[in-house]
Amino acid sequence: MINFFERIIVFLKESKIELKRVTWPSKRETIKLTLIVIGFSIAVAMFLGTLDFIFTWLMEKFII
Repeated sequence: MINFFERIIVFLKESKIELKRVTWPSKRETIKLTLIVIGFSIAVAMFLGTLDFIFTWLMEKFII
């Protein structure tokens, strides 16, 4: 059981060291990339919504 806790402590120490090496984006880059992700998500949602509408219409017109 002690080996388990020692491994956790080693992991946390190594994680702290790695986090110091990370190159964090600036505030401007973060906002820019966030807006890109939101825009892409909206575009995909609109595309899938359009497909859903078309397939629902086709199902109602020809099958149901």
